[in-house]
Amino acid sequence: MATAGSDTEAQAGVRRGSWQAWRVAVRPQSLPLAVSPVLLGASLGVARGAHIDWLAAGLVLAAALLMQLITNLQNDVGYTVRGGERSGTRTGLPRATAQGWLGVGQVRVAIVLAALLATALGLALVAWRGWPVLAIGSVSLLAALAYMGGPRPIAYTPFGELTVFIFFGLVAVPGTDWVLTGSTGAPSLLAAAALGSLAAAALALNNHRDIDHDRLVGRRTFAARFGAQASLRLYGLLLLAPFALLPWLALQLHTAAVLLPLALLPTALRLVRAAQHSPPGTAFNALLLRTFGLALWFASLLSAAAVLAGPVARLVATTLA
Repeated sequence: MATAGSDTEAQAGVRRGSWQAWRVAVRPQSLPLAVSPVLLGASLGVARGAHIDWLAAGLVLAAALLMQLITNLQNDVGYTVRGGERSGTRTGLPRATAQGWLGVGQVRVAIVLAALLATALGLALVAWRGWPVLAIGSVSLLAALAYMGGPRPIAYTPFGELTVFIFFGLVAVPGTDWVLTGSTGAPSLLAAAALGSLAAAALALNNHRDIDHDRLVGRRTFAARFGAQASLRLYGLLLLAPFALLPWLALQLHTAAVLLPLALLPTALRLVRAAQHSPPGTAFNALLLRTFGLALWFASLLSAAAVLAGPVARLVATTLA
């Protein structure tokens, strides 16, 4: 996923092979999308009163960050190899390999090293929780590589948002919960749907910004395939749907505390309105950063509410018993 920022700032003083060049390729602005599901999955385990092994939690977090890093590096090199810069109409941050700041071979070596490290972390978690962890890790790694790799990358189809929804939500949140606690349930699935929806909203906005460019280079994203109005409606739906899930989650957890993220609903509504009225191009970069921030704040508030509400709910239940 291309992330927001100023092209001028990104291109100023970037030397070939420098840490600034690697920063462009790594896209640190997107890393909160990897942190949030782990934070929320662990918090839901704490809310149930489960014991959390924090070493295992650290391994899960490191693996999630590596998956995001692999995805971003694969996007950079895959986009360049496929000639995605040839029209000169992109409005997001430049690609490090396309600008010549990093070599294609360099980035591919970094992808292999990151994948090997992620595999090593996954094997450690297999020893902790069993072979199902290997299946989760393997599928996640394949998805990270396939997003911009292979003969038909996911990023060149209308299924990018669905893929993000699945892996940043339905896989990451219950997967973290299960790896750390050995169980999961309906609350984790509801929270996963909420967080996956916010992550998918960020990609929807990203693809809406690049709609004209993507059509020129043959990317048939949802926005390119169905048009600007459809992509804006998709962004609004994905951004607002998580707030509709909160009352259901409150019923599942038997606490109104998890309604706390509703405080962010005005921010989400402002983002939807801003997206509808922003001019095409770089104006969407700031909105994309704000969408990342909303997703992180949503996960943080929901996590805090779940952690605090769990002991309170158990105390009340014990008192009334």
